[in-house]
Amino acid sequence: MALDLNQIYSASHAYPAYREYLDQLIEGGKTTGDTQNEKYLEYTKLNIVRMNRNDKTVQLNDTQLAKLSDCPAAKMLVIGDAWCGDTAQIIPVLHKMVEASAGKWEMRIISRDTYPELIETYLTNGARSIPKILFLNEHNEVINTWGPRPASALAILKNWKANQDTMSKEDFEKELHLWYAKDRGQEIVNELLAVLTQMV
Repeated sequence: MALDLNQIYSASHAYPAYREYLDQLIEGGKTTGDTQNEKYLEYTKLNIVRMNRNDKTVQLNDTQLAKLSDCPAAKMLVIGDAWCGDTAQIIPVLHKMVEASAGKWEMRIISRDTYPELIETYLTNGARSIPKILFLNEHNEVINTWGPRPASALAILKNWKANQDTMSKEDFEKELHLWYAKDRGQEIVNELLAVLTQMV
């Protein structure tokens, strides 16, 4: 069955609505997606704190704003979930870029489990890694992808995988999210601008 991206896009949430949706889920003791347990709920609560911080601290510089103004109009459909730390770090940055685009860009978010065939179509090295950003044209056709994380975050992940005998998952996550906090979305912005520039 062919993917109906018009239907999927219509079922997704813009960032402000997504944040309201998460608040409603948390009140009901739930998170996004099919896996519902206490661990994922705690991840989601922590990720809301991360998103709140990024909403306040992420800023685009003048060079980035100039490049942004030269980029074509685009829609970004993000496959992501509230329990995913990388998703929480990345989607507020995308929202800042959408806000700065003066209406040229849109971003919508959909859970990986809502349309499983979507993530299966856009695997990363055979894995259902999130977030995955699909860049859509005016006809809701995918013209490019990005994700699941920027190069520096990927390097931290690869280092942990190569040293799991001496580095715990907790240490990995601490290093990863410390990097995100220090970078304040700058590498994400620059990588996405590079993708969008290629779409001209």
